[in-house]
Amino acid sequence: MTLINEVVDEVNEVMSLVKETQLVEAEKIIDKNKRIFILGAGRSGLMAKGFAMRLMHIGYFVFVIGETITPSIQPGDVLIAVSGSGKTGSVLNPSKKAKENDVKVVSVTSDANSPLGQIGDVTIVVPGATKSGDGVKSIQLLSTLFDQSVHITLDVLCLMLSRRDNISNDTAKATHSNME
Repeated sequence: MTLINEVVDEVNEVMSLVKETQLVEAEKIIDKNKRIFILGAGRSGLMAKGFAMRLMHIGYFVFVIGETITPSIQPGDVLIAVSGSGKTGSVLNPSKKAKENDVKVVSVTSDANSPLGQIGDVTIVVPGATKSGDGVKSIQLLSTLFDQSVHITLDVLCLMLSRRDNISNDTAKATHSNME
């Protein structure tokens, strides 16, 4: 078996454990009539930013927390927070504050029983290995397996949203950057 096959097998194992019912529940919360805020740190944050970009491509009003042009979050908004451990302070603390302010929270974590998992109105469990060793064991470094699997999971969620909203590839392409 090649190293590529081993990595792909790990991703397939994690993805087989992601519950599509959790994505369906998240889909119910994510609505074009609401502002969507995205939060993550480190590589998880990069996966979250990729998700934000895709949401923009399919017509959502989306912001990444921490960017200079991000407005304040308000009651009725939606926060999608990503943390493998579910304990990262820079993700957990703003998520708690959002929850206290009547913001719907979608938690994406490897552990449903983590603090982030517990505060989610919907929690999507992606049980890939994290830097602390939680989740499906991996030959890859730190949280690589979690990050890879989160990327795929959130892309599947975008596909679900685009199908629900009747957004075609051509429609999404029209919002893609033309400054390249």
